[in-house]
Amino acid sequence: MEITVQWVRTSWTKRSRGGESAARRNAAPIGLSLPHASRSLAHVVRMRKEDGFQPHDTLEDLGKVDVQLHEAEGRLRVFPRVRPLCALPPRRRRPPAVRLVPGQWVRWQLNYRFSSALGIRDWSYWLDTFNIAYGPVTTDLFCGTPDFFIDEQGPVR
Repeated sequence: MEITVQWVRTSWTKRSRGGESAARRNAAPIGLSLPHASRSLAHVVRMRKEDGFQPHDTLEDLGKVDVQLHEAEGRLRVFPRVRPLCALPPRRRRPPAVRLVPGQWVRWQLNYRFSSALGIRDWSYWLDTFNIAYGPVTTDLFCGTPDFFIDEQGPVR
């Protein structure tokens, strides 16, 4: 069965947390049209404050995406990894994995805050959005409403 993955990472710094920068960041898309490419690759999109939150996309191997995908008994188990162990917020209790049947998709969001080792540089922030579909898709699927939405965002000050 086809597995389609789109990973959208939005990043910014403490200096751009409020005002006009925050308005531009909040207007950035969390789901974009898919390129016409092999479904064995992930559509990876990066948006940074320095670029005015303009999407820059690439295609990468599915193994490079921070999400566990396991197909069994006609379902796809989806569970994003939390890699930056030094980041905030702490995630002691995470929601359970989502199990998709063919024709369903999930949007899962996680946020992070990082500080420099000595506090010399500004804090930086990430918002990761994973859009994952099981089965055939249209190019604009991730621009719509998911079957499952997991908001795992926590307070990052």
